[in-house]
Amino acid sequence: MKKFLNATDTLLTESLGGFALAHADIIELSAPPYVIRRKQPKQVGKVALISGGGSGHEPLHTGLVGLGMLDAACPGQIFTSPTPDQMLAAAQAVDTGGGVLFIVKNYAGDVMNFEIAAELLDSPNATVLVNDDVAIPKSQSTGRRGVAGTLIVEKIVGAAAEQGADLAACKALGERVNQNTASMGVALSSCTVPALGNPTFTLGEQEMEMGVGIHGEHGRATLPLTTASAITAQLAAHIDDDLKPQANAQALLHINGFGATPLMELYLIYALAAEHWQQQGVNIVRSLVGNYTTSLDMAGCSITLTLLDDEMLRLWDAPVHTAQLRWGC
Repeated sequence: MKKFLNATDTLLTESLGGFALAHADIIELSAPPYVIRRKQPKQVGKVALISGGGSGHEPLHTGLVGLGMLDAACPGQIFTSPTPDQMLAAAQAVDTGGGVLFIVKNYAGDVMNFEIAAELLDSPNATVLVNDDVAIPKSQSTGRRGVAGTLIVEKIVGAAAEQGADLAACKALGERVNQNTASMGVALSSCTVPALGNPTFTLGEQEMEMGVGIHGEHGRATLPLTTASAITAQLAAHIDDDLKPQANAQALLHINGFGATPLMELYLIYALAAEHWQQQGVNIVRSLVGNYTTSLDMAGCSITLTLLDDEMLRLWDAPVHTAQLRWGC
């Protein structure tokens, strides 16, 4: 393992310190417990949006704190859920009287700890559970995982909260975005968790892992490596089976890198995926390409398609100013 670090047990603390220093105009770091919170002034009564999860997925979620998105993010240890006291501290720090909306990826630890925090919180609160990963069957008892579609939910709901939508409206909107979002990922290599020191799984030179999550876990199948066109077609087919997009639908196409995939390759996947849906009559009206929901140093990518109505499109275009997303300001 070759990584830039001093010690595995100080990596997160030192990284958060550097992030806070680099983006001191946008965010503040509270510690302990560690919370990244928005620095820009907020209107009294605005719904506070809070998310979080294990570190290693940067820029999700810490890089999405700021105007038009999250009010706070709770970073856990690498691939480990943040603790209820982090979530409670975040909520108490950013609640201005409009209530708190937790945006939670569907992983057992995240769900459990956010539920505990919600029970301890005195102010009104609600939760949106993101479960956009179509690699997992709907029938599985734990449900589908939340992956790259989480960013789409955070951006659209964040804009609505910024414009004064109340807690019930923000929750309903988040659930609508989630229901209209589907993601599917593929890996060409595993990732290496610093504390482990070895790849979490191994692939042969001519193998790929179809249907991976974002925690270095195996996917649904190990398959022979094939062309970018064939890979894109497989990913898109799973999304089509779930969303069943209709002709003339308008959509956001998000190609997400897992941390070690060059932008050259991600844009190739974007071109192929856009062509796939355009041939079906789907209008790709917005795009997002890059490393946003990563898995440390994994080589691979995911495709996310969100079917947009006019309100969702307007809110996606609304101003945002975070470490990672910035437009309209």
